[in-house]
Amino acid sequence: MTQRTVELRVDDFLAALGEKTPAPASGSATAVVGAMAGALAELAARFAGDEESLVRAKSLSGRLAALADEDAVAYTAFMADRTEANRRRTIEIPEELAAAADEIAEVAEHVAAQLRTAVRGDAEAAAELARAAARVARRLAELNA
Repeated sequence: MTQRTVELRVDDFLAALGEKTPAPASGSATAVVGAMAGALAELAARFAGDEESLVRAKSLSGRLAALADEDAVAYTAFMADRTEANRRRTIEIPEELAAAADEIAEVAEHVAAQLRTAVRGDAEAAAELARAAARVARRLAELNA
């Protein structure tokens, strides 16, 4: 991978996902979905006036964006050198991704309960996307084990 996932334009990232290369792949895509869920939770928290949730969502979203790159690096390293340490990273990163996505879902649900406007739909979308990212990440960790 020549460019970090978090620096790619959406169309470039999608093209990279479709390439016949080890990374970026489902781990990076899942991390990006989780990061997007975090950004939606952040948006909803702004409308709810919930500063604590806003800060938490923004932090988690940033961590998930970084995990997109970390996952790509880890999987590429594992494909090049199938050591136990490299394999372990391909499990640890999706597990961390799942935990962060679970937290985003909780934040989004908390914020959704505070809203009575159409922005509630953004919070609900954030929760659904985060739950999906968490499920996929857990499955990836299982497959890599």
